[in-house]
Amino acid sequence: MKYKLIALDVDGTLLNDNHELTEQTKKTIQEVSRTGAEIVLCTGRGPQNSIPFMEEIGLKGYVISHNGAATVDVVTKEVVHQFAMDTKAIGPYMDYFREKKVHFDVNTAFRMYVDNVDGMVVEVRSMYENFLMLPANLPPMQELGEPVVKVTAFDYADVLDKVHEEIGKWTPEFNILRSGEYFLDLMHPDASKGNALKQLAKRRGVRPEEVLAIGNYYNDITMLTFAGLGIAMDNSPLEVKAAADEVTASNNEDGVHAALLKYCLS
Repeated sequence: MKYKLIALDVDGTLLNDNHELTEQTKKTIQEVSRTGAEIVLCTGRGPQNSIPFMEEIGLKGYVISHNGAATVDVVTKEVVHQFAMDTKAIGPYMDYFREKKVHFDVNTAFRMYVDNVDGMVVEVRSMYENFLMLPANLPPMQELGEPVVKVTAFDYADVLDKVHEEIGKWTPEFNILRSGEYFLDLMHPDASKGNALKQLAKRRGVRPEEVLAIGNYYNDITMLTFAGLGIAMDNSPLEVKAAADEVTASNNEDGVHAALLKYCLS
């Protein structure tokens, strides 16, 4: 068995554009798991809306959630590692988002908060429904009682382009990255999918050359370059394909199935 740890992004990779896990891809992942390889989901989602996919496939182990900011045990729901943000430093960013009328949410490992749940516009509410999440109202930061691991802004792509450009000029306090066309994430400077995957591989006694990773967006580049074999989906931006070792079919063409068949089951 060449690859002992296999990291799969979720949206745009594991799931098709209808947010569905196809039966073919599910069966192939189960077959790879039976060979002894460990499957880990490595996603921008939180554990509460990524662990159900592990359970559907019948897998134990871990999910690397919030773009690497929190790693969680699938069975016990224990947070085995997280990168906590400086909550005082988050304030100016939230003020900026409010001033620009850019929607944002604040995430702890298992919880998500927004300014006003009842006041969310239809497009925003629909987005959360697609991702199987329902946020709660944000209390004062000092009352959260657990570390904040990610703040996500959600808006049109051109709006986020400008936001990214503007806050990118501030004193660098966070890792700021695009996790999707309509999403911009703020995290601890050390938080990334690649860093979290590196820590998990070390914990599991797996060498980098024994890791295979599949992803489709800019937030996947760190894990694609860490892995011994990094595979980009055909629906990836050119920069992501350039960072990968190989390119598989798109998420609407069961690209994960094709890659696992070629590199793990042939």
